[in-house]
Amino acid sequence: MFVINKVICLEDGVNANNFPREITVLRSYSLMSYAGHCRLLLERRGTMIHPYVDGALCDDGYGRALLSSDMFVHNFSKYHKYKDALHVVRHDRAGPSIPATAIGVYHLDAVPALRYYCPNILSKWAARPRHWPPPEVVQHVVSLGAFLTPVGFKGSEYQHVEWRVCFNAGEIEIVNNLNKTQINLYVLLKMVKNDVLNPRKKEVSSYTLKNIILWIAENNPQSLFHERSLLYWFLEGLNALRVALVTRELPYYMIPDRNLMAASGLEEEQQRTWISTITEMINEGPRVILRLPKIRQGIVAHPDKLFRLYCGTKIELEMLILKRVKREGCCTDENFVVDESDVTLLAIERRIQTIMKAVHIMMALEGSRDINIQDVFHRLMM
Repeated sequence: MFVINKVICLEDGVNANNFPREITVLRSYSLMSYAGHCRLLLERRGTMIHPYVDGALCDDGYGRALLSSDMFVHNFSKYHKYKDALHVVRHDRAGPSIPATAIGVYHLDAVPALRYYCPNILSKWAARPRHWPPPEVVQHVVSLGAFLTPVGFKGSEYQHVEWRVCFNAGEIEIVNNLNKTQINLYVLLKMVKNDVLNPRKKEVSSYTLKNIILWIAENNPQSLFHERSLLYWFLEGLNALRVALVTRELPYYMIPDRNLMAASGLEEEQQRTWISTITEMINEGPRVILRLPKIRQGIVAHPDKLFRLYCGTKIELEMLILKRVKREGCCTDENFVVDESDVTLLAIERRIQTIMKAVHIMMALEGSRDINIQDVFHRLMM
């Protein structure tokens, strides 16, 4: 995520005079937008206004300056740093991001964003009765604030000028506080998505599953999540996914009024098939774990190495990648240049390399030949 500096977006009730005059202030307007989305009106120009913003302002028909999300992404795409980079292939816009592939292997997602000061939204989330996360984590998440990304609600008449509220930094902090059983549950549900449901588009995404995990974690005592209860929670997770498919409703963890299934593109035939499949899986009870190809293969071939090598390695790599993305955001200057000499970034990269070397050695000892470590890495991250 690339956060544009010297720009702040404010929800209703927040005084713009609390912010320095050099900062451009935009006011969110959500009455005519779907939950979790808004439009942005220019309230005050800063002493210097960012060209991405200045070039995306348009008239709303009432003489007010409105910030177009489509034009903003276009400006960002036009001037973003990997526009002319070697060995980088850019792809068509996907939602708020400008995806690309580097060296034919690494998938990149550049998402421009604006800071959003929304104490009312965050206070509602913080005040919710919960078993988890603990109060100190809740307060830290609130302090991390929110962002607006340039993507409207799919199908909205005003999609081209709408922005979506997101809490990337806060959600990373929340996920970092999941315990081992909850993380393993997420891994198992992702296996169901990839190997059983195999969605053609993003009717069910990893983000869908993450929200299911967060709701389960919040609504249940943490003492119930332990190694011996993993299969129980796996069945609970499957049931929560089935309910989301049946009702076509899944509240967004941070803003429950936003339904993550509302614009999923789920077709009726696909819905019926998935509901039937998941129902069969739930009825199988604990043996349902054998439906997952990677689990089944691992149990047959290397029962002790499965969770240690696959689940353990995959989980640690995913967490490291999340930490790297978060740290890169902190180490990126106004020209979107990352300080690659940052000590934390270097430590994360060293750990990733150490893990992949260990995987390489184990595969070699097992008799694998012509190992493409980059391919192995991407298979682990699927």
